[in-house]
Amino acid sequence: MKHLLLTLFISVISSYLLAQSPDLPNDFLGKAWHKERRANLRASMPANSVAVFFANAVRNRSNDVDYVYHQDPNFFYLTGYREPEAVLLIFKNKQTAANGTSYDEIIFVQERNAMAEMWTGRRLGAEGVKNLLGLDQAFNGSQFKKYNVDFSKFTEVLFYDFYNDVRDNPRDSADLYSLIDQFKQKVNYPKQDNSLIVAKEQPKNNLNTRGLNQLMANLRGIKTQEEIELIRKAVMISCVGQVEVMKAIEPGMSEREIQGIHEFVFKKYQAEDVGYPSIVGGGHNGCILHYIDNYKPSLDNKELILMDLGAEFHGYTADITRTIPVNGKFSPEQKLIYELVLNAQEASMKACKPGVDMAFLTTVSREVVNKGLVELGIIKTETEKHLYFPHGVSHHIGLDVHDKGNRMLEPNMAITIEPGIYIPNNSATDPKWWGIAVRIEDDYLVNKEGCELLSGYAPRTVADIEAMMKQSSPLQKFKLPDINPKK
Repeated sequence: MKHLLLTLFISVISSYLLAQSPDLPNDFLGKAWHKERRANLRASMPANSVAVFFANAVRNRSNDVDYVYHQDPNFFYLTGYREPEAVLLIFKNKQTAANGTSYDEIIFVQERNAMAEMWTGRRLGAEGVKNLLGLDQAFNGSQFKKYNVDFSKFTEVLFYDFYNDVRDNPRDSADLYSLIDQFKQKVNYPKQDNSLIVAKEQPKNNLNTRGLNQLMANLRGIKTQEEIELIRKAVMISCVGQVEVMKAIEPGMSEREIQGIHEFVFKKYQAEDVGYPSIVGGGHNGCILHYIDNYKPSLDNKELILMDLGAEFHGYTADITRTIPVNGKFSPEQKLIYELVLNAQEASMKACKPGVDMAFLTTVSREVVNKGLVELGIIKTETEKHLYFPHGVSHHIGLDVHDKGNRMLEPNMAITIEPGIYIPNNSATDPKWWGIAVRIEDDYLVNKEGCELLSGYAPRTVADIEAMMKQSSPLQKFKLPDINPKK
């Protein structure tokens, strides 16, 4: 009787879940777009090769709570599939199945499970992948173990090597850990190091863990019009966040409160996530390049705040930094450093055009910064080694905040230009400069003539920032009860 009731219950739940229409936006990239990406990869693959991609692992946050799942960008780019526990194979040439049908791609995904879906959400399953994502050869992950393609017949088996950081769920023989283990057995993966990464040379077999990255960089670095529209949305959302903070910020606010305003704006526009951990550094905290604590409880009236945040919209992320005075007015020293950084960015923007190596953009900015630091008396010569400008100024953006792509600029590449000057406390210079940290980061689309500034909605000049900060914000009237106990 118990078994009958359980079966009936699962049947009812399964029917309920299947009947629900997913409450999802309807402007994701379509299955035809992802299919074309797979075709483009196939066309660029070596003769008689197969490319193998695994979904991202589920990452544990603590105990029985996992982080919100984020798909591997390559896997999403090629399929649109946003669930874990999956493996995709793309073949250069047609393969023949046991039933005589031919295919050149095949995917194995997590199986429908009514009880699991009650807890963690709907799954597409093999049939959903066929119908919604357009991958005709789609099977449940449990079938990968008996999938008997002979990998030794391929001249190259292309895949990203493993870092052995995937948890094993002993109750699931088709989880990612099992799929990777089964793949290793099928391709005779070396066991001595359990990793090809540490090897100085590729093993003398058909396993290639290096070639796939360049193939994907060639594809992902040049954005399609559909991708550009999503990047534009992510950038605009991020710019609005910067503008709203400029209007709302007041001395005494916390770094975390400023972070919250940005990310509230992101969510208001239905951005799924942040593209990277938000950086909100007041005063000397801005000198920490990847400062993500954002814990300072009260911003000082006289300091700058550096805000490096980007919304992720439908997988595509912006990357924008603004540095503003907490009190709404740059001090003379802050203004000098800020305008030096802005001049460096403007010079690199003018140099940005097809045929230019991205590294040259850093060279241009560095020359402007070093000359300016000499004029301000912060360094002695333009060739002096220093850490006031310790990073490059440009990288690709897209499905990753540091997206795949080649160094030589081409039309339809989406990139950043982000010079910065950081003068920590106790630096070997006049104390009037201490604690000043300025980074200005904008997103650009390379075109035939040069580049288009995508993030101009967020003010960049001293005058425009100060003017924006004079505007009022409804958030200034948003007050919460005091939760500290009275003494």
